Amino acid sequence: MILVTGGLGMIGAHTARALADLGHDVVVTTHRRTEVPSFLAGRVTVEALDVTDRDAFLALAGRHPIGDIVHLAGSIPGQDPLPYFRTDLSGLLNALDAARAWSVRRFAVASSLGVYIGSPETRWHEELPLPTADLPHPIIAFKKAVEPLTADALKGTGIQPLILRIGSTWGPLMDPESPFNPIPPYINAALRGERPRELHADDGGDTCYAPDAGRAIALLTTAPALRHNVYNVSSGRPFTNRDLATAVQAAVPGADPVLLPGGQGGGPYLDISRLTHETGFTPAFDLHRAVADYVAWRATETS
Repeated sequence: MILVTGGLGMIGAHTARALADLGHDVVVTTHRRTEVPSFLAGRVTVEALDVTDRDAFLALAGRHPIGDIVHLAGSIPGQDPLPYFRTDLSGLLNALDAARAWSVRRFAVASSLGVYIGSPETRWHEELPLPTADLPHPIIAFKKAVEPLTADALKGTGIQPLILRIGSTWGPLMDPESPFNPIPPYINAALRGERPRELHADDGGDTCYAPDAGRAIALLTTAPALRHNVYNVSSGRPFTNRDLATAVQAAVPGADPVLLPGGQGGGPYLDISRLTHETGFTPAFDLHRAVADYVAWRATETS
């Protein structure tokens, strides 16, 4: 059985679905979210758990034969980042404690494309040295710290650490006005019959549709063998705002996005060659298919 913490969040839920699609038994934990997405109903076991409660975390093994852990649970920082760091570090350490106590095979944990910030490259791949740079958000700072903490905590245990450098992911279950990704708010404005905010046509960068991210994580978690401990998870295809506007016009009748000319260029994106070579993963959704699928999902959620 595979444990997915934060398994009713956007990436967690799509990971759980992909694992179930591959035929695995899955238990997901949730703390604040109680509604189970329709695509998971009856397919996974749901456990209410505050991952900062070590005893409750370790007690899961008395109810489930857990062989792998995918740790995706996390919180959102407020104005003071210290409580956020305390909460998410506690959850990480408890998950690592559980992995060691249960002698799991593989421990996967969410990192971020943000660890590459400061690199002059535009194609970010796992062999790039991680630069020392001022980071724009506490979440990115914490994700960067997660990598050595996880690797060192599992050293010598026989448990394989799996660092997931997850790209700019969006899709079903994401807040449509999320400040963390510009695509859902852009689509949401069009669905309301409003003109989306003006973007520069040539700007863009990394993007990954949540069902693809979940499938990539599931393939990495269940692969018979992996040659590395760090993997980029994204589409491997940079997008531009011109692509986004065209996709929205095709999916939303009457949408009239206006693009500003030029921009700074496409921006950096994650190279997923390592992921593809070792698991066979290729994205099922290009940007046009992703926007169309998201618009259809929104229609079912609001009907």
